[in-house]
Amino acid sequence: MVTTHNLGFPRIGAQRELKFGLERYWKGESSRDELKELGAQLRARHWSDQRGLDLVPVGDFAFYDQVLDMSFTLGNLPERVRGFHGDKLDNYFRVARGRSAQGEEQHAGCCGGVAAGEMTKWFDTNYHYIVPEFTAGTQFNLDTSNFLEQLREAREQRVKAKPVILGPLSYLWLGKAKDGSDKLALLPRIMPVYRALLDYFRVMDVEWVQIDEPVLATELEPAWRDAFTTAYAGFEERGVKLLLTTYFGQLKENLDLACALPVDGLHIDAINARDELALAVQKLPAHSVLSVGAINGRNIWKTDLNATLEWLAPLAQQLGERLWIAPSCSLLHVPVDLASEARLDPEIRSWLAFALQKLDELRILAAALNGQRDAVAAELAANAAAIAARRQSPRVHNPAVKAALARIDAQLGKRQNGYAARAEKQAALLKLPAFPTTTIGSFPQTAEIRRARSQYKSGALEHTGYQAAMRAEIERSVREQEQLGLDVLVHGEAERNDMVEYFGEQLDGYAFSQFGWVQSYGSRCVKPPILFGDISRPNAMTVEWIGYAQSLTDKPMKGMLTGPVTILNWSFVRDDQPRSVSCYQLALAIRAEVLDLEKAGVRVIQIDEAALREGLPLRRAQWGDYLRWAVESFRIAANGVGDATQIHTHMCYSEFNDIIASIADMDADVITIETSRSDMELLDAFDHFNYPNEIGPGVYDIHSPNIPTEQHIVQLMRKAAERIPAERLWVNPDCGLKTRQWAEVLPALSNMVAAAKTLRAQAQ
Repeated sequence: MVTTHNLGFPRIGAQRELKFGLERYWKGESSRDELKELGAQLRARHWSDQRGLDLVPVGDFAFYDQVLDMSFTLGNLPERVRGFHGDKLDNYFRVARGRSAQGEEQHAGCCGGVAAGEMTKWFDTNYHYIVPEFTAGTQFNLDTSNFLEQLREAREQRVKAKPVILGPLSYLWLGKAKDGSDKLALLPRIMPVYRALLDYFRVMDVEWVQIDEPVLATELEPAWRDAFTTAYAGFEERGVKLLLTTYFGQLKENLDLACALPVDGLHIDAINARDELALAVQKLPAHSVLSVGAINGRNIWKTDLNATLEWLAPLAQQLGERLWIAPSCSLLHVPVDLASEARLDPEIRSWLAFALQKLDELRILAAALNGQRDAVAAELAANAAAIAARRQSPRVHNPAVKAALARIDAQLGKRQNGYAARAEKQAALLKLPAFPTTTIGSFPQTAEIRRARSQYKSGALEHTGYQAAMRAEIERSVREQEQLGLDVLVHGEAERNDMVEYFGEQLDGYAFSQFGWVQSYGSRCVKPPILFGDISRPNAMTVEWIGYAQSLTDKPMKGMLTGPVTILNWSFVRDDQPRSVSCYQLALAIRAEVLDLEKAGVRVIQIDEAALREGLPLRRAQWGDYLRWAVESFRIAANGVGDATQIHTHMCYSEFNDIIASIADMDADVITIETSRSDMELLDAFDHFNYPNEIGPGVYDIHSPNIPTEQHIVQLMRKAAERIPAERLWVNPDCGLKTRQWAEVLPALSNMVAAAKTLRAQAQ
């Protein structure tokens, strides 16, 4: 019999219960016990949702981030939070976001919070994790309390629990040595803690443990490959079975290594590495399980079950009980339940599968493989009809869009002149001071904004009333910025629900869910639009709002757009054509909007590409092709304007050093990036690369409620000026301010403006 299991389940709840519970707790509106009870309720519901599987993941739930959970299990806390007393959960939130709940900060010296842990992207996804911190002296100490609680709950519900842990090599690889020491040198210290954790699982009567090593899908240096052999040899004496789990890519040169490790099973992401399954069957020991990730855990299209059975059935015959099937990766990356999407276009809805529907697909596959194909014949027939309907639908293909793509040539992505000539014209037009100040685009999404949007969507508020409400919020943002003394203003994006969904709603070829939320980090959830067909822009999308904002002030108003690569990477993208083709379609749509903004008199235009690096293939050998079409797509979108129009772009929470040349090739006049959480470490690339244009290194960590001081901002900018000429530096936050409160934003920006004035005075 084929075994079914799951690698992880969305933790936020079908109605984002975790998000709202966290935010109530952080505001001091609910107790710690109430938050913990909510966590227990969500775990119980999610385990119930997974009933019918042979093994169910335990330990995949986290109040903020699963990597941060692993840091606490390993006793690896940053030095700056070790002196705090009280509940462990409060220390957990201090690492995650700089402070815990309002009213809970009673320890001396913590009133202003502590520095939050650095946050970056989880491989090539839009999920963010808290980066583990190491020094040469880091020690590890096991804390099993998180697993004790969850395994006890699972046992009470009679769940066949499979604990999920991040493996030792991936944990070290994903972390950062704050003192520049060798992370791998910590392996002898961390391995005894992992062995003790496996011993603990044995005592708790666990049979299987899922140990995730996603770094095996990347190019590893020889020392790291050797470390796998050394580390896993230390697991040979154990009382539990280990399922080594890889995902997001192919194993390639690491396949032999993975198959040779002394574990009891190997999971391979068959969505990305199906051609490696046959080799794995040959190379795995005769007793080892092969777990096949047959359902796409990262996208929302229905699986072609009949086609999948065609290649799974021979494996089942060959392996028998040694074949396990699962989603390709954790279902963290997809929404919970399609059944709640009553408003979604019925035709498009029939093409989709969210987390619960993917588990249904898994059960159908297992039934067919286990000799019960007749019992699921109706389900297989319905699936085949849906797959065929999508393939044949006239709504997917637009000949006019394809004709526009065929007309793209090299000139479309070139500015009229180089940066030096453009900078001179822009300086004459904009007349900005040294160290010009700006923000990244959004201002707080207040309760009033959300109420007006909700009423408008429900029909309780007419268009004129909604427009008046949004204009009032835009005017508020403009007046606040003028009073603060910012140099380049933004309209605040009051009318935008999300930086991607807002544009998708106005582009042909997109569909939208009502409850299709996925977690980005902590309580931050996004609802990716569904890119199902060829993309075109019927009408201008932002010109009216930004034009109104510009009419309110004599200061430069920055037009805010999301770039084609980010719209692509933050959507559920169609899987029936190359991603590059969809990206070029988006580039042409954004280009038309840029030209309309310029025509309307907007002379500063920001095209956010926050997800540029996120889309990089996991293997460096495949970067070239992606960067070629991604950078070209940005240039097509941005470069139709005249020299005097200043183009900005923004990127956040990613390591940029290894793609700095490609970022320079984008040829934006100004780039703003996240640097505050990394203490300007992200600017290390500029030690060896002469970045030619202007740059705004973020000095205000907007993902923390902490308010930066003027002195701190000045210090950060001085660090930046050691690498980049001061005359090319801007002063700005890390990212947009929509998730913050005005009470936090105004003093932080006031300090930022004061810091810029101090820097100007010191430069004279």
